[in-house]
Amino acid sequence: MKRILLLLTIFCLLSCGASKTVRNSKKVIKGNWTLNAITYSKSGTYNVTLLNDASKTCFEGSSWQFIPNNNTGVYTINSLSCPEGDRNFIFTIDEVDETTGLYDFLLKPTNEKGKSETNSGFRLNLTALTNTTMQWQQSLTVEGSPFIISMNFIKTQ
Repeated sequence: MKRILLLLTIFCLLSCGASKTVRNSKKVIKGNWTLNAITYSKSGTYNVTLLNDASKTCFEGSSWQFIPNNNTGVYTINSLSCPEGDRNFIFTIDEVDETTGLYDFLLKPTNEKGKSETNSGFRLNLTALTNTTMQWQQSLTVEGSPFIISMNFIKTQ
């Protein structure tokens, strides 16, 4: 009886953890990245404020650091014509479909101590992740039709 109870306990603990695919993704995402390009699914000029923070121009070239062991990070906007400085966040990678490799990625702004000042966050799709590149996509509706913002990162470390 004790063995059965022990096996059930171990099974429950293992089943509650993140999947192997998500754990591997966290290993790859760890480190420093540069957001090198932001593209839109439709051509045109758009006035987009990303993450309720700054424009596309401000985010391109920004530096990002991910610390997966505590799901925190910081991004830094470096452009002189933009509100410069560090922005702290927490993030979560939730597995959506292991066969396609698509994930939900939740990014939630925090203060320097890791506390969220609002209860809002941003749900993005982690659509590509290799040891050197990463892509996020955010799906929106603009004038009644689908619109996708793609954010492309390059690993710097």
